[in-house]
Amino acid sequence: MPTFKELHHAGTPLVLPNAWDLGSGLAFASVGFPAVGTTSFGIAASAGMPDGGRASQRATVALAGQLCRLPVHVTADIEDGYSADAAAVADLVAELAVIGVAGVNLEDSTDGHLVDPAAHAAKLAAVKLSAPGVFVNARVDNFWFGQETTVDAVLRRARAYADAGADGIFVPGVAAAGDIRGIAAGTALPVNVLAHPTLTVAELAQLGVRRVSSGSLPYRCAVDAAVAAANALRDGMPVPKATSYWDMQARLEAFQQGPEA
Repeated sequence: MPTFKELHHAGTPLVLPNAWDLGSGLAFASVGFPAVGTTSFGIAASAGMPDGGRASQRATVALAGQLCRLPVHVTADIEDGYSADAAAVADLVAELAVIGVAGVNLEDSTDGHLVDPAAHAAKLAAVKLSAPGVFVNARVDNFWFGQETTVDAVLRRARAYADAGADGIFVPGVAAAGDIRGIAAGTALPVNVLAHPTLTVAELAQLGVRRVSSGSLPYRCAVDAAVAAANALRDGMPVPKATSYWDMQARLEAFQQGPEA
């Protein structure tokens, strides 16, 4: 299997589904995805909490540990590292590396606001020093939070993060094809975007994108599908088809037994 880093330099972009629990991770692995990420929103929402606020650390570490038992690369969405202290963030990523995590997303915002890029670069440098083998995807949140939403502003941050040792750049929220093309052309690092509402993965590849993440989309679709199934049952409509109870049970039993079974 290619390494996680090599998947960012293949002939086509890496399509990364983001899991919110073990069941979703098992499902993604079962259909052949070579890598699975976590979603901070999905994890927080499943626990009844809004995204952000450094609320998902314990659950994220626990889920990452479970997913690392699967035959896939695992990358963890760790918000801003759950701390403003670079050494604490580096220690967390080193802990994740020990359990087998191949990558992390580290965002340059806290509580919905961009942070000083120098402070974020210091986190990235500390992480690469403590866990050099982990693929660090530096998230640039200008477009996500609507602050300094220009290609030049994003690239200034991206260059600082590249100099600090980042392995990739993640720009959620960027939507215009010209902006995506400009960002991809302006950095040597592989560029990651979220699933686009109108552009296909192939079209994103033509713009220079190397990784497309589902983010919380599968979690939100799952909630919508659950409501649709309940509505159909209530309204006397045909219920939708779904993976059988027995197939899902078998996945969980195989997981509990481990690869040696």
